[in-house]
Parts: sequence; C-alpha cells; structure tokens
Amino acid sequence: MEFDIIDVTEEELEKFTAVQMQLLRTAQKNKNNLKYNLEKDLEIFSRIVLTGDVKNSSLYEQKKAELTAEYNREIAALIEQLNYGLHLNEPYPDNEDLQKVGYIVDFSLNYTERYRIVRDYYLSISDTSLRMAQYGADEVAKKYLGSYYSTLYDVLYTYSR
Repeated sequence: MEFDIIDVTEEELEKFTAVQMQLLRTAQKNKNNLKYNLEKDLEIFSRIVLTGDVKNSSLYEQKKAELTAEYNREIAALIEQLNYGLHLNEPYPDNEDLQKVGYIVDFSLNYTERYRIVRDYYLSISDTSLRMAQYGADEVAKKYLGSYYSTLYDVLYTYSR
C-alpha cells in the first residue's frame, strides 16, 4: 500500500509498531475512500450540469470548490487524528515500567478494551496473593486504566477470596 496521507520515509515505517502501522493503514484507506467519493460526486454533478443544459454556468466550478473544501477539511481531520494516534503509540524503549508489564499498552483502545486486556492478564496469574501484589504495584495500570483501575482491583480481589 502506498502511503501519501503523511510524509513518512521507509526507515520511519520500519520503526513503526504494529499499532502504528494499523493506524496508518486505516487513515490511508479512509483518505482513499474520501478521494474516490469526491471524484465520483464531481463526475455526477458534471453530468447533471451537462444534461441540464447549463454547461456554461459557474455551477460546476462552485460545486467543485465546495466539495474540494469539504474533502480538504476531512483530510486535515484524518491527518490530525493519525498524528495524535501515532504519537500516543510511540515505542517506549526508555521506560522500564512499560517493559515490565505483561500486557499490551495501547492508548488508542477505549477503556473497556484496556480493562479486558489487563483483567485477562492478571487473571492468568494463578497465585492469588502474587496477582494482588503485582496489580497493587502496577503503576502502568493506574495510568492506563484511569478510573477503571479501582474497579478491576475490586474484581481481582473478589476472585482471590
């Protein structure tokens, strides 16, 4: 797939995580769909202008400017969202805390999905006292889960009884 939604070199692509590549692919696919729809809408409007016998009017140019402006606005929003997502999912080679956790830390996921990932990881630890000790000391989970942290603590505590 050719990526032209943002300027990115082959070297930068090789350093992307799987999540970052998925974000880029999704954004590029959305951009391609928007471009296809713009071209299709312009073609349809051109036919309408020609069959309406108003080919010498400025209707087509006005509609083209309107649709192109909308296209550019949507592309700008896609790029902003992509850059934000790429930034959130940058690899953390220097952060020892993230290297120690045994679950995926992906801030592009919603809190329910994050909760499930962390819950499943901690439920896979069969020693309940070890599970609770590790979860209680997990600073990454506190940031990653936000207000869901205490809810998951209660759930894990219930399982350890």
